[in-house]
Amino acid sequence: MPVAAGSEGFAAVGSWPRQSVRGQVHFRLSRMRMGDAAVILNVGDRRFTLVAGQVDAWAPDARADAAIIAAMRSATSMSVQTRDARGRGFADTYALRGAATAIDAAALGCARLR
Repeated sequence: MPVAAGSEGFAAVGSWPRQSVRGQVHFRLSRMRMGDAAVILNVGDRRFTLVAGQVDAWAPDARADAAIIAAMRSATSMSVQTRDARGRGFADTYALRGAATAIDAAALGCARLR
């Protein structure tokens, strides 16, 4: 079941310099998640278990955020897998070409806001 008609999932890496938060990974799922379904992120050969709400998922802590970003820098793609509200498995897949450059550019821009 899609979150909204025509909606797609997305991945983001956020920084909030004034709150001393950098490199926080967030995923908006393309479908509503089954309440108890695990959410797994595969980045290259690395696998991470995420914490999740109905349509959002995050790394469980700052250490996992850093490990995910490190894996993103060297991988070509990543996918988030779970089960939707009807129990069907699905995966949202993202190409990572240019991700390291974008993450670095955002970090530089946010560093000026401190």
